[in-house]
Amino acid sequence: MPPSRLLDDRALRLFVLLTAFFCVNAVLAEFIGVKIFALEDTLGIAPLQWNLFGQSGSLSFTAGTLLWPVVFLMTDVINEFYGRRGVQLISWLAAALIVYGFAFAFAAISLAPAGWWVKAAEPQGVADYQAAFAAVFGQGLWTIAGSLVAFILGQLIDVAVFHRIRAVTGEKHVWLRATGSTAVSQLIDSFVVLYIAFVLGPQKWPTSLFLAVSSVNYAYKMLAAVAMIPLLYVMRRGITGYLGERRAEQLRLDAAQ
Repeated sequence: MPPSRLLDDRALRLFVLLTAFFCVNAVLAEFIGVKIFALEDTLGIAPLQWNLFGQSGSLSFTAGTLLWPVVFLMTDVINEFYGRRGVQLISWLAAALIVYGFAFAFAAISLAPAGWWVKAAEPQGVADYQAAFAAVFGQGLWTIAGSLVAFILGQLIDVAVFHRIRAVTGEKHVWLRATGSTAVSQLIDSFVVLYIAFVLGPQKWPTSLFLAVSSVNYAYKMLAAVAMIPLLYVMRRGITGYLGERRAEQLRLDAAQ
């Protein structure tokens, strides 16, 4: 195919679209993850107290959890049609973009603020705009490191488990390989990120707190993954309609190799 016609190929255009959506969700999840929200208060319900490993608390999550289920879904879709190489490519690309984004965030923090700008948001209750900017965008290096390591590790495990299940089930049971791979990868991800960020990091969480919070986060991710199963089938059908039955089947066969 002539280079000028490459973007006319629907499979290539679809991969570019899925990659862009995957990467923007991964990067956004990292940046908005600095906010912790109360799920019960957001839903307007009474607090649900959990008790695990001698610890208790309400359901509080990072805002990034709103986007990670979308990342899981994109991973499964790309796994389905573009295989190991597709998922590995987008995963390393997303990790590089996350590093790139944080590097420029720290560069922006280090810039000397204009004097008038520091007090510009006082009417909105922000006494020091520079301090607020640094607090929001200047996440701790332990948190960034933990998140990146957990993300890459989780993605590599996800693709391995996905294709191991696919080798056994063939083209049947899409839900099983999607949910099974997420169950294993997010088990690793949920514990690794908190271990690096809050056990190895300066906060030095006790083991009981680490296990409790990791377990609650993992339970949330699995519930979200199960809830996304119908959307996985909808996307699979939509992609098949866009590519055509024969091209979609060929992509799936190639992806399974």
